[in-house]
Formats: sequence, C-alpha cells, structure tokens
Amino acid sequence: MPANESQLPVVPPLENGDRLLRPEFEHRYQAMPEIKKAELIEGVVYMASPLRFQSHAEPHGRFITWLGIYQAATPHIQMGIEPTVRLDIENELQPDGVLLISPDCGGQSRFGQEGYLEGAPKLVLEVAASSAAIDLGDKKRAYRRSGVQEYIVWQVFEQKIDWFNFQNSQELTLNPDQEGIITSQVFPGLRLDVSAMLNGNLQQVLTALQANINSIPHQAFIQQMSNYH
Repeated sequence: MPANESQLPVVPPLENGDRLLRPEFEHRYQAMPEIKKAELIEGVVYMASPLRFQSHAEPHGRFITWLGIYQAATPHIQMGIEPTVRLDIENELQPDGVLLISPDCGGQSRFGQEGYLEGAPKLVLEVAASSAAIDLGDKKRAYRRSGVQEYIVWQVFEQKIDWFNFQNSQELTLNPDQEGIITSQVFPGLRLDVSAMLNGNLQQVLTALQANINSIPHQAFIQQMSNYH
C-alpha cells in the first residue's frame, strides 16, 4: 500500500444510536453509499430496516398518489418522496413525503447547494410500521419545533391515521367530519377520506380529494401564490 493511502483518515461507520451533530452525520453517511436510509433525530442516528411491501411500500404508494393528484391541480406546490431535509444541527430527516410551497412563491423551505431541503416543509407525512414510537415521539417534536405546520402519520399495524396541526404554537389533532373526511388547514382543497385510505379504496380517496379541488378556497390559494411576485 502506498504511504499516502495508509495516512488517509478512516471514516467511522454510521451506527444505530450514534450521537452526532449534522456535519459529522452527513460525513459518515456519504462515506457509506450502501446505506439506503438513515436519519438524525434529536442528535441520535436511526437506520431503517428493510421495508416490507404491505406494511410500508403499499401504504406509502397510496399516500404519494393522493399528494401527487393534489400537486398536479395546484400550481406552485412541490411534492417530494423521501427527500433529505435539514431542520437544524441535530435533525436531518428523510420523511416519506413532503408538500411545500415553491420557494419563489413564499415557501418557507429552500434548496441548498447540494440540492437538499433546508428548513421545514409545510406538510410532512410518515408511514409508521415498526417506527411508530419514533414518528410520534422525537420526530414529531423535531418537526413541530422546526416549523412544520401539518404532520400526518399512518400507523399501519394500528390501522390509524393521525393528522396533526402545529400552527399558532399549538398542537391540534384534526379529526374526520361526519363524512369521515379530514381537511387540511394549510393547503386548501387537500382532503382525505380516512376509511377509504385505510381500506385500500384509492378510487374513493381520489374522488373525495377531487370534489374539493377547484373550489373557491382552492382557487384563491392558487391566486395568492401567483400574486407573490
């Protein structure tokens, strides 16, 4: 081995439970391309287990289809799947889905030089199978503190969807109306038929969503973003 190679610094491996700050977390993560997903939550490293189809991949697909239809009908809105989100020095996460207003239309998130999201998206969703305790504990606290305004958690094994609103320094749980629909307080027109989503009836989920797309509040929201410039 050449002398200069033997003197190269060794990057410690990323391990579950490591206590790190974000720069060191990123340094170790980038040195291990074989790792598919790792998050820094309140200064602690969490590395994801392999994902099962029915308990994660399929529910995740339904959620993303729902958000994608809303995005398609709402100019100036961006939707992402598992983006790297830099919240602060102790939190760098990869949520299952995010919805945000484009930065040039008044959004609170920005894109850093590396292409990562910096700052809290308006809405974050997570599919929680074995990770429910984390998603509803430290992760929820980090999202709320950083400025996420709405947070949706699908607890797959419990067959439950929680939708939290963090506006005005409060934590409110949004409950379904008499028709079983939860309506976003941040993104006008975004509404979820909870039972249909839990039962895999994606057609009914999209029917309920489309019933409110192009409503007066939804159109006013689009106009508000268009007028930002």
